[in-house]
Amino acid sequence: MSSSPIATPSLPPTTVSSPPYDRVKALKEFDETKSGVKGIIDSGIKTIPSFFIHPPETLSDLTPRSDFPQPKIPTIDLSAVHHSRAAVVEQLRSAASTVGFFQVINHGVAPELMRSVIGAMKKFHEQPAEERKKVYRREMGIGVSYISNVHLFASKAASWRDTLQIRMGPVPTEEKEIPEVCRKEVMEWDKEVVCVGDILLGLLSEGLGLGEERFTELGLSQGRVMVGNYYPFCPQPNLTVGLNSHADPGALTVLLQDHIGGLQVRTQHGWIDVKPLDGALVINIGDLLQIISNEEYKSADHRVLANPSNEPRVSIAVFLNPGNREKLFGPLPELTSAEKPSLYRDFMLKEFMTKFFKKELDGKLLTNFFRK
Repeated sequence: MSSSPIATPSLPPTTVSSPPYDRVKALKEFDETKSGVKGIIDSGIKTIPSFFIHPPETLSDLTPRSDFPQPKIPTIDLSAVHHSRAAVVEQLRSAASTVGFFQVINHGVAPELMRSVIGAMKKFHEQPAEERKKVYRREMGIGVSYISNVHLFASKAASWRDTLQIRMGPVPTEEKEIPEVCRKEVMEWDKEVVCVGDILLGLLSEGLGLGEERFTELGLSQGRVMVGNYYPFCPQPNLTVGLNSHADPGALTVLLQDHIGGLQVRTQHGWIDVKPLDGALVINIGDLLQIISNEEYKSADHRVLANPSNEPRVSIAVFLNPGNREKLFGPLPELTSAEKPSLYRDFMLKEFMTKFFKKELDGKLLTNFFRK
């Protein structure tokens, strides 16, 4: 008599669970490529890595309001200073005390240099990765560093850009350290920015009723850092940003942007575009100048949207700061009184800048650390 075969119990299908997402590991792996966001795009990805995705509260605010015509930031003709100085001073004072952003035209910088320095910075970022890697480093305060996201490990989400940072003063980077592909243009650009910056600081000083030389005496343009930002095409621009909302910490920022656009400033009307204007320089007030002026002048939060264009966006910012980091700063005595007492305590610049680099680029918080 044959026996019936014994039925084998069926087993559930084997499932392989994915390991939990390790954000810190992903950030380290990205940083260790030393190729930046440009390297990610060159790999052919169609979706952005998770650590670039910003929280809903940031993403929901990316679309501008449509219930009113979008205002423009002021444009000021600097050539008028030769025959209408008082009028130019008033225009600068008005812009600096309200929106904190303005564009200047007829500033004396050759258009050819403006085009060539943008082109040279683009060439640096579009070199083979092996060339860029030679200066990739996270150490701050050194001469030259190529980096993606200064606050990569501290911020809630990374931003879709790469940066070449060059220290231009008070002790400038040795010329031979600057990448050859942009060396000549960087050196020329720094000289022009110092000229324009000192003119603007003089006029802004007059706007407060001070002498033209008052801000110059404080050495506000002696400590300079040049930052060449590269914003590649982003396949999902609605999920990230090019540069998170922040206010600049220094005295004044001189920005040259190309024709792509994406820079926005926060105003009482919400976020508005700082539209590229051929031949113009974008100027914004930094936190330090807000403090020195006892809030007569206002710094402003600004950001850059992720780039939806197939063409990369390139911009070059020069941050004008005091050269002496051991010096005490605070509201100028001439701008305080019984009716308008000092709003901030005095502090050393090194304490001020350390606070900035230890916090995220996430909202305008720096001035609060020094408020009385």
